[in-house]
Amino acid sequence: MTRRAAVFGAAVASAIMVVRPASADELMIGACIKAAAEAHSVPAGVLVLLLDVERGRLGAVSQNTNETVDIGPMQVNQIWVDKIAQRWRTSREAAYLALRDSFCANVEAGAWILRQALDEAPGNLWDGVAIYHSHNAIHKRAYLKAVYAHAMQLRQRAMAGLERATP
Repeated sequence: MTRRAAVFGAAVASAIMVVRPASADELMIGACIKAAAEAHSVPAGVLVLLLDVERGRLGAVSQNTNETVDIGPMQVNQIWVDKIAQRWRTSREAAYLALRDSFCANVEAGAWILRQALDEAPGNLWDGVAIYHSHNAIHKRAYLKAVYAHAMQLRQRAMAGLERATP
């Protein structure tokens, strides 16, 4: 990962931080994101960005137009369930339920998938982010546009927050 990518990831993560005491759920979410990022050597800020862009929810399963489903907060596609089950040394059903119902499990799997994508695009963080979503060039481009637009929204909110906080 380049220094620029690391700095950008840290900026995105700090941009969404709220200036109030964190709830127990927020602390757990932050800890899970940090642990997954460290375990798979991916930027935590990028995981936060993907969570925001994917807009999945704990317990939710979303139907895709290609007859597959996306599972949980990171919208892990069902095509990964068998590989994740094997990696976690558990049954397909147990892996599916964990992806659907456990935030930490879902984010860990998403971070692992992102790591696979980054390994496919050595040295190119954004190509890896696009591959996380799809190998189809059209879908990759559209996804990167969405990720970039969301990152710029977070940046604007962070800058506005800094301006309000500066005496």
